[in-house]
Amino acid sequence: MKIKFLGGVKTVTGSHHLIEVKGKKFLLDCGLFQGRRQEARRINENPNLDLSSLSALILSHAHIDHSGNLPTFARLGFAKQVYSTFATYDLANALLRDSAYIQERDAEFLNKKLRRGKEPLLTPLYTLKDSEDALKLFIGIGYHKVFSLSKEIKVEFFDAGHVLGSSLILLEITESTICPKRLGYIVDLGRKNLPFLKEPEFIPDLDYIIIESTYGGRIHPEFSEVEKELSEVITRTFKRKGKIVVPAFALERTQEIIWCLNDLRNKGMVPEIPIYVDSPLAINITEIFRLHPECFEPKTKNMLLMGRDPFGFEDIIYTRSKEESQALNELKKPALIISASGMCENGRILHHLRHNIENPKNTILIVGYMAQNTLGRKIVEREKKVRIFGEEYKLKAEVVVMNAFSGHADRNDLLNYVKKAKGTVKKIFVVHGDPDQSEALVEGIKELGIKEVYVPEVGDEVEL
Repeated sequence: MKIKFLGGVKTVTGSHHLIEVKGKKFLLDCGLFQGRRQEARRINENPNLDLSSLSALILSHAHIDHSGNLPTFARLGFAKQVYSTFATYDLANALLRDSAYIQERDAEFLNKKLRRGKEPLLTPLYTLKDSEDALKLFIGIGYHKVFSLSKEIKVEFFDAGHVLGSSLILLEITESTICPKRLGYIVDLGRKNLPFLKEPEFIPDLDYIIIESTYGGRIHPEFSEVEKELSEVITRTFKRKGKIVVPAFALERTQEIIWCLNDLRNKGMVPEIPIYVDSPLAINITEIFRLHPECFEPKTKNMLLMGRDPFGFEDIIYTRSKEESQALNELKKPALIISASGMCENGRILHHLRHNIENPKNTILIVGYMAQNTLGRKIVEREKKVRIFGEEYKLKAEVVVMNAFSGHADRNDLLNYVKKAKGTVKKIFVVHGDPDQSEALVEGIKELGIKEVYVPEVGDEVEL
């Protein structure tokens, strides 16, 4: 049994890992790498593996950094089955189509400038047709329904508690008459006590673990602190007659914020301020949430079954059309605008940032992880000037970072998960984290008495 780490190591984007057992190869995840435009394009359009050699692909969840390069694979000829949970398929159906739309529109927008400079034009990384071809490959599997990729490989999905439909993946591999090897893919691991989702499940008796380290060296504040801080941010921005612009992943983070805003409104903790969800994708995904009560913790599940909607209330306005989106830039009164993409790399959020980033009355509220070299990271680091659509803007708006919204496990959560596996685990591979976070988690795991812990490089291959 071999593992080759092809992406999502020493970074949090572009996750994909190749597993080989007795000549059969399959991939765990197929993420889109996000970062500097030219570097991202080079990495994403060159998968660095023979797609024809793959027997299947297993998808942990629908986030674009785990699923977003599937259409590229389809464009390059990949036509094998893609296994995921039912909710992940429904979400991927929306996310991959939207990602293709963004690829096409961004290329169109940039080509206008390139034509003026008589420079070579860009082609989108993939198109809507490529996304549709990829979606035809999906097979939905329920949690705890064991299925086989071959006579040597059995697979089972456990609830990751990270986003709707997210899964931790158990691979049980039999290479001979001896006991099967149990490999756990613990990427991405969710948190306890988040709104509406079930808590992460523990996979017992693991021999090997591939684990994320997004927050391998950091501790999240308790989620109970979120409402107070969010209330304060909204109130002070409202008093100075500014807007709150929230870059948010259309999947999960947008729904979490809506859930919290609804709760704050019911408690009288925020002023009456219009809330705009300016993301057709987020609107579509919120509809998908309503279709999967099986993924929710009991309280939210009962609310949905009783017809009470935690994702819709009086002050919230969902905007779909381009004209409705553009009209938000003309608002002269306080408002809260939630828009995608979450890392500020594309989509409608760029237009809202462009129109609001230079006004000190406004607030840019960061509620998710921002990868290195993304516009979102530059805003988090409060660079004095940033580039949006190739033009330079001064960062004058207040920047507030709220890590408590994160759907990723923090250092304590990760170490507790490993600690429970300590009796059986032989080797651990730390992925999906910036180098400092990965190394911090490695140190913590070694302090638990587990010595064989590694942070692989891209292209590293290990035999188990």
